[in-house]
Amino acid sequence: MKIWGNIPNISGVYNDHKKVKSVNEVSGTKLKKDVVAISNKAKDYQLALKHLKDIPDYRADKVKEYTKRIESGNYDVKGRDIADKIIKSIFDKRV
Repeated sequence: MKIWGNIPNISGVYNDHKKVKSVNEVSGTKLKKDVVAISNKAKDYQLALKHLKDIPDYRADKVKEYTKRIESGNYDVKGRDIADKIIKSIFDKRV
């Protein structure tokens, strides 16, 4: 006794798959492709952002200058000036 089950139907599934046409062939229409258009303003923004990333976070010349002044003992800062700048930075962040 042989038990076939659905095995003979498997070949039918593969044959049916070959008969199916793509949506494009059936409808006769052409698929449109997505197009991305970047405005000149966006291009300028991208260029400016690239240049900003190239700028270092600190100015090496200023760091060298103040390092020399601190090491030589000529760098003197008043506490009031520091406090004024701290308060100013707090108000700048809130506004």
